[in-house]
Amino acid sequence: MNKVISPVNIEERRKLDLRAGDTVKVWQKIAEKGKFRLQAFEGLVLARKHGTEAGATITVRRVASGVGVEKIFPLYSPMVDKIEVLKRSKVRRAKLYHVREKAAKEISRQMRNLRMQKEEVVEEVAEAK
Repeated sequence: MNKVISPVNIEERRKLDLRAGDTVKVWQKIAEKGKFRLQAFEGLVLARKHGTEAGATITVRRVASGVGVEKIFPLYSPMVDKIEVLKRSKVRRAKLYHVREKAAKEISRQMRNLRMQKEEVVEEVAEAK
């Protein structure tokens, strides 16, 4: 005699077998003016915590408008409508937190290049005068 208490299909979510390195699209329910709408958040799974138990979570990272955004989604929350696995990647780590540092290094490299270009333009303008 099984009683279903949760509106979420727990077995279906468990079968997704989400891992670090997966690219997923998480459809989240957002309450606005008494109604719910769905909003997608697509990104890379950095970590999965607490295994398959009730409080399991996934950390998803994406870059929006040049800014890295991370969200932590409860795996079995009724506010998460559905989770689609778009791509699976083979990774050598259980937690991909080093992706944050790589992104920061890439940005600082771009800023350095931008600074060099500005200095060159200033020198050219000075020579033209």
